[in-house]
Amino acid sequence: MTQTEAKQPSLLKQPSSVWAIAFACMVSFMGIGLVDPILPAISRALEATQSQTMLLFTSYLFITGIAMFFTSWVSGRIGVKKTLIIGLVLIVAFAALAGASSNVNEILGFRAGWGLGNALFISTALAAIVGAASGGSGQAIVLYEAALGIGMAVGPLVGGVLGTLSWRGPFFGTAVLMAIALVAIIGFLKLPKDAPAPANVSLSSSFKALRNPALLALSVTAVFYNFGFFILLAYTPFPLEAAAKAAGLEFGATELGYVFFGWGLALALTSVFAAPPATRKFGLRPVLFTMLGTLTVLLGLMAVFHAQLTVLIVLVIVAGLVLGVMNTALTEAVMEATDLPRNVASSTYSGVRFLGGAIAPAVAGPLAAAAGPASPYWLGAGAVLVAIVVLLLAGHKLSHIGKAHESREEIAEDVLVGDA
Repeated sequence: MTQTEAKQPSLLKQPSSVWAIAFACMVSFMGIGLVDPILPAISRALEATQSQTMLLFTSYLFITGIAMFFTSWVSGRIGVKKTLIIGLVLIVAFAALAGASSNVNEILGFRAGWGLGNALFISTALAAIVGAASGGSGQAIVLYEAALGIGMAVGPLVGGVLGTLSWRGPFFGTAVLMAIALVAIIGFLKLPKDAPAPANVSLSSSFKALRNPALLALSVTAVFYNFGFFILLAYTPFPLEAAAKAAGLEFGATELGYVFFGWGLALALTSVFAAPPATRKFGLRPVLFTMLGTLTVLLGLMAVFHAQLTVLIVLVIVAGLVLGVMNTALTEAVMEATDLPRNVASSTYSGVRFLGGAIAPAVAGPLAAAAGPASPYWLGAGAVLVAIVVLLLAGHKLSHIGKAHESREEIAEDVLVGDA
């Protein structure tokens, strides 16, 4: 052990500011999958169609995506702490309002406001935790990474448990947890005086970034990939419930929460532990093609076996393993493909890919009603095939990615910013 390593502070010995941000990050990432287990319950309680309830993802993701184009501009003008606080206030307010709603259209509107708050908070949280942590950026990134993984995995589980009490439970639960995080951020977040100020960027910088051919190609790939991703995430609770009913089983919010907890845990584990060594050993483009091809097959299998409960559950969890690697590899590819500033490249890419995710739930419901329960999965598989074609056609623009990797810390930071 070197003298530097011996003196490095323990990961767990962090200022209160860091734990406040990490807790808030965990709860914020929980919000992505929180509503998944309660979609059927909301549909029944509010007499809404599957299409209407799946729009809870669309309104959230659409506003999050649009806001991502402007968050770096906002934080550059009002500062990190103010941006965090405004984001948290919006999440608390709109999560509580969603829980108090009397119809699905109200929830849709409040989920949009929730998405705006989430975009402001998450896009700024990494910079805040890096500035406040002891032990350097490596320590901060590990903590942020842990918060992301726990939030993605626990969100569906919490949604399922609170959803057994009422479909309103997960919304109110999130509001309470984020209110606690807000108080902690206000009371404990003190960024170092020598922390660098957020870079000022123009309001149009994210849109101008799409002129870069490599970033544009990867962003279009991400749109079609995320279409398949959110077909799986937003639509699957309904086939799961139908398959359980056909088998004579009761499959409510708790059971759905367990399934998507397994999915989220698989995604978190492979994004952290499998993706980095895979991309270092095989290269970025081979990993991207392999994961996209595997996801296409999995979505096709879901279409074929959508009525078989056990098979569908296994396929969902296996898909989580694939999605974790894919998310990490695609974001790393975005960061290596251009010489644009990281915050601009990541916010542009994140904004575009969230818009792809927003479209999927809006299409899946009407398509299932018109063409049968297998059809959304076939469409998702087709969308991922398009992503493969785009990646193939853009090969000459992306031949340089994966050849000169950054340090592990830089790769992790890029991936986490992109995942926001």
